Parts: sequence; C-alpha cells; structure tokens
Amino acid sequence: MQSNLKDKVVFTSPKNVEERTEIAGACVRKLGIKFPAVVDGFDNKTEIAYTGWPDRIYLIDRDGRIVYKSKPGPFGFKPDELEAALKTLPQG
Repeated sequence: MQSNLKDKVVFTSPKNVEERTEIAGACVRKLGIKFPAVVDGFDNKTEIAYTGWPDRIYLIDRDGRIVYKSKPGPFGFKPDELEAALKTLPQG
C-alpha cells in the first residue's frame, strides 16, 4: 500500500462500472502502463477465470488461446520465460 500512496493511486471502492472504469484509467495514466487494460465487471468473472490476483502476466495469441501465464507477481514474473513464449508465436 505504501507504493500506492507514493504513486497516488489510492481510491475509494467504486460503486458502479463508470467509477471502476475511471479509476482504471487513472491508474493506467499515473503508472504509465503501456499495454491494453480491461475492466472486469462487479461479478469479477474474468479475475475468477484467470486467477489474476494478486497480479499475473498472460500472453494470449491471436486465436484467444493462453500461450503463457506467469506465476503470481511481482516475484513470479520471469521476463526470460515470457520472451521465450513470445518467440513461439507466428510472425506477421
């Protein structure tokens, strides 16, 4: 939580989808995230399906298949493993 305070990304819990989307957008901007982000519904269906908490890195191919799933981060993130998985994808 200390890093969240430092980075000014502490928010009250959203009460609706619009608030959740606004908070997600603010986090993307403030943290300089450079990849697409999506917002889960209040049912947390995506989080439940992908076990994204605490955080994970997924590589999904063009057909929507999971090619790589990291261990829980940030300590489970292995850039070399992700790089190897990226190299298995077809070019183009």
